[in-house]
Amino acid sequence: MLDQVTELVREVAQTVVLPRFRRLSDDEVRQKAPGDLVTIADQESERALTSGLTALLPGSVVVGEEAVAADPSVRDRVGHDGAVWIVDPVDGTNNFAAGKTPFCVMVALVRDGEPAAAWILDVVADSLTVAEAGSGAFRDGVRVKTRGDDPGADQLHGVISHKYLPGELRDRVRANAAGLGGFSAGKHCAGYEYPAIATDEQQFGMFWRILPWDHVPGSLIVREAGGVVRHLDGAEYRPVDHQRGLLVAANEEIWHTVHGTLFPDGPPAIDPL
Repeated sequence: MLDQVTELVREVAQTVVLPRFRRLSDDEVRQKAPGDLVTIADQESERALTSGLTALLPGSVVVGEEAVAADPSVRDRVGHDGAVWIVDPVDGTNNFAAGKTPFCVMVALVRDGEPAAAWILDVVADSLTVAEAGSGAFRDGVRVKTRGDDPGADQLHGVISHKYLPGELRDRVRANAAGLGGFSAGKHCAGYEYPAIATDEQQFGMFWRILPWDHVPGSLIVREAGGVVRHLDGAEYRPVDHQRGLLVAANEEIWHTVHGTLFPDGPPAIDPL
């Protein structure tokens, strides 16, 4: 199954997504929400992945980003019994539409509400990161592990995706983040940020808006590489979660170091959705 999905993801990336890169006409890009674009490549990629994945696993269902945009109730399928595919047909659409990299194709298989496997393909780099629950994480066929030590807050580098953070919390987090070794707003592509933690290119990531197609594939990869993926209150992240706020770290100690640096007075109060 891993190899078959890998072949499908690569095929869709090469035949549907990449041919549209830097070749989109104005009528092939639209705004589905303020600052949130969708392109013809997103739509065609999701259709191809949906058809291919359900053929590989009869009886399975798909939760795709564009299907949820058209019908929000589709997201409720994530928690269904049985096999559920979670699909981000083009992760980093704004980059893709602007003719920039990175952008990825991401797929996760969820069984009975828990991640079972994940695939993230960096389309232009043609670099594939995969994970299977209990079997580890691999990048281009080589097993990857997060770093095992905690060098201290001033040596840790990562991403704080503050685009959707409420204003007061954003200001507080950015001020406290001065105690870390370095941070950026990221590359606007979760498919880049998660593997970067799994391979120690960076040691942490903080995100506010939590959508399953953005975070389920990467969360399994980071955990299988030895990392930690939790909400800001310390609860383990699960595919069915709607709660805002997520802190990803290379290991348990780094999670607590980054969390304590960003939130010295304890986790922020978060209104339920």
